This record gives sequence, structure tokens and C-alpha cells, in this order.
Amino acid sequence: MSSKDYILNALKSSAIAPQAMPVFNVAPRIDDLLGQFETNLNTVAGTLHKEGGLEALQQKVDELIAQGLQVISMVDGIKANREVTDTAHELKDIDYAVIPGDVGVAENGAIWVNNKNLGHRVTPFICENLFLVLQADTVVPNMHEAAAKITLEKGEFGTFIAGPSKTADIEQALVVGAHGACSLNVYLV
Repeated sequence: MSSKDYILNALKSSAIAPQAMPVFNVAPRIDDLLGQFETNLNTVAGTLHKEGGLEALQQKVDELIAQGLQVISMVDGIKANREVTDTAHELKDIDYAVIPGDVGVAENGAIWVNNKNLGHRVTPFICENLFLVLQADTVVPNMHEAAAKITLEKGEFGTFIAGPSKTADIEQALVVGAHGACSLNVYLV
């Protein structure tokens, strides 16, 4: 018997028997779902805008455009000054991106986005600042319920975004916006 076979047989003999996946009893719904979502979004350095919906967002986008900033929008009804480009490399100077979110999670303030709504999958990561538009009735209490609502077809990309990008070093110095959007604003509709 080779040493490789000896090691593999030793691993097989000490392996734990396969176990069935646990069944989770989903906790009861949170009384104030949007309040919990807002609290946790603030915890991860995001900001929730509950009033004004798309009209308030369009007003903010108009202000940004008047300041000469580059804004791209993937949300119907929001007019921006940059169009979706053929290549993602042309997005390198985008100051603000407006994209739709699919599902919000109250327990951690995360929002699921799918590449079907992004133009390019790099859009939420290459922009300097990010606006997410989320329907209030798509906020769920926890990740278990969020996972049940998410579907990805073959070749699709999706991710949870929880606040602007953050990184910390061993000295515990937190840097926001180190490798992605420097700010996240979520507009409820």
C-alpha cells in the first residue's frame, strides 16, 4: 500500500458519518421590520431614505448632475447623465450608480442585487457612491427567508451588499470605501 492510500484510508476510517442538514425553525416575524432594517443598515454605515421614494431620489440625482458629477441609473424612472456602456471599463469614472435591489434583510441590513439589473456586474463595485432602490415589501426578517426568495439562473451573478465597502487592519483601523463604493444610500419605494 502506498503512503497516499494509507493516508486516504486513515481519513476514511476516522470520518464522521454523513449528517442530514438541519431544519431551521424560522423566527417569528419582527414587529417593526423596516425599523430593524434601518437600524442594521445604519450599523453597517448605510443610510435609509423612507420618505419621498423615486421623486426624492431623482431630486438628489439632479443635484449631483448639476454639480458636474457622473451618474448612471439602472432604475426605470430615474434619469441620469451617463448611459450604460458596452464595456465595464468605461464605468471607471462613475461617481454615483443607481441600481435596484431585489431583497432587503432586516437582521443585517443587507440587500440582494442580481446582475440582470446591473448593466454590468461590476457596477455596484466600481462606482464611488451607490444608491439602491428597494421596494418596502421585499424586506424580510432574516437570511433564511431571503435565501428562499433568491433565484439564480446558470451564468447569473448576485450578491448581498451590506453598506459601503470596508476593510480593517490588524491595528483595528477601519477604512470605509477602500475597495468599492464609499457610501450607500437606500431609497424605499
